[in-house]
Amino acid sequence: MKKIFLLLIAVFAIVYSCSKEKQKEIDTPNKGEITIEADESFKSVTEALSERYMALNPGTKINVVIKKEDLGLLDLLDRKARVVVMSRELSAKEKAAYDQKIDLPWQPGKFAADAVLFVVPKDSPLESISMEEIYNELNSDNKRLIFDGVNSSNLNFIAQKFQKDPADLKFSIINGNENVVEQLKNYPNKIGVISYNTISRPFGKEAEKLRSELKILKVIKNNKTYGVTNDNLKNMTYPFTRVLYFITNEPYYGLGNGFIRFSCQQLGQIIVEKEGLQPYNIFKREVQMR
Repeated sequence: MKKIFLLLIAVFAIVYSCSKEKQKEIDTPNKGEITIEADESFKSVTEALSERYMALNPGTKINVVIKKEDLGLLDLLDRKARVVVMSRELSAKEKAAYDQKIDLPWQPGKFAADAVLFVVPKDSPLESISMEEIYNELNSDNKRLIFDGVNSSNLNFIAQKFQKDPADLKFSIINGNENVVEQLKNYPNKIGVISYNTISRPFGKEAEKLRSELKILKVIKNNKTYGVTNDNLKNMTYPFTRVLYFITNEPYYGLGNGFIRFSCQQLGQIIVEKEGLQPYNIFKREVQMR
């Protein structure tokens, strides 16, 4: 009888210990550590949001890992990352995989409007490019368009825009948005394809340097010419405007969902605006004067 009693105490102790250990693993919005993955195209805004969130919540640690958009999605499905940043629509197959592996309601946390830009060296005579010209270049053996890599958000978004498989497109590659800009001068007849967030931070020294080295081509669609302006991003009239959003595999209100909520609410939206991007959730500013 005594042995059974001692055995029960031992079992209870193990269960209690495991329960406490599991409890420790579950983070909260203001305590814990998670990994967020983002394509290099959205590095600046993702890091800015993460840094601000950690400053406001000193008990948290957000590890931002820069990885190609497609690979980040795979890591989310395999639970190697808690949150990923996406810019394109998921395919029916990808959504089915999310439903099967994550088994959560599909709730993308939309937080910013970014854009894909077509850029040339500062001294290029080009001023604009039409949708038809872009499509033709994507099917040309000249491979005139330079992307920042395969599986990247920029390539995926452009392919989806033209309803094409990225594998069927023809293009050149220079790894990294910044490298595309910096090396473009060595290829005067090429056109770089980069994210707006790479150069959008108004007072960032690196962004200012990159902006000084290139010219952003306006895009012609249906005989109308569109530049990358706040209004064109807000109204999504610039043809290659895209909405950045978070998705998570977190089934409770922990650090991942806390960070997403922060990014989509006023403080986070102010940071998005400071990054030079268009906040997705626009807050009216009212000043009362007495």
